[in-house]
Order: sequence, then structure tokens, then C-alpha cells
Amino acid sequence: MADQPNNPLHGVTLEKIVTELAAHYGWPALGEKVAIRCFTHDPSVSSSLKFLRRTPWARAKVESLYLLMLRERARAGA
Repeated sequence: MADQPNNPLHGVTLEKIVTELAAHYGWPALGEKVAIRCFTHDPSVSSSLKFLRRTPWARAKVESLYLLMLRERARAGA
């Protein structure tokens, strides 16, 4: 983490992001927050990873939601 100490996404895999979001919000709520088909129709981590790796705009939305979740967790813990 010494390379990018102010980047909360540094060293975090896309798989971890999707897994944590699905665990925190659940697939139905995740599909409402980020309206992409891989979250709303037969969702799975593997299908989501395939889509997000090929689609930069969707990945940006998911990463943004992950950062929001981290802020919410920090506020709740503080």
C-alpha cells in the first residue's frame, strides 16, 4: 500500500468488490443500485466479473458504490 496510500481501491480485486457488495446489499438491492443485467437476472459473481471486466462504465459504477459502502461502514463504526 506504500505506492498509493490514499487510494482505497489499491490492492482490492474486482472479485472482492463484487463479493462484498453482494454480501452487504444482497443481489436484489445491488441490482437496484446499479441497474445492470448481471445483477438482476440470474446473478453470480463469475457472470458479474465477466461483464464488469469488459465494460468500463459499469465497473466505474460498481467501484463508486463500493467506495460509498466503505464510507458508510466507517461512519457506522465511528
